[in-house]
Amino acid sequence: MDIQKINQYKSSFDAITDSIKDEDGNIIEVWYARSLQLVLGYARWENFVVAIGRAIESCKTLGVKVDDHFREVTKMIALGKGAQKLPKES
Repeated sequence: MDIQKINQYKSSFDAITDSIKDEDGNIIEVWYARSLQLVLGYARWENFVVAIGRAIESCKTLGVKVDDHFREVTKMIALGKGAQKLPKES
């Protein structure tokens, strides 16, 4: 793979990186599945959920700690006047 293509992919992932605090107050960088879905070329959420499930199973098979790589989170959607709501699963 050429360096230009690698830089394009890196830019795509950097653009969707989010920062959160962990339980100890440390700032960590994360990617939300809905953002990764688009960067990785999945048009339908249902198809991406299957890919996530396969990745989790691969971690388990290899003895990799799943919680170090996958977290069940829900990102709130901002509404008018500062309100928030959970997104619909599509």
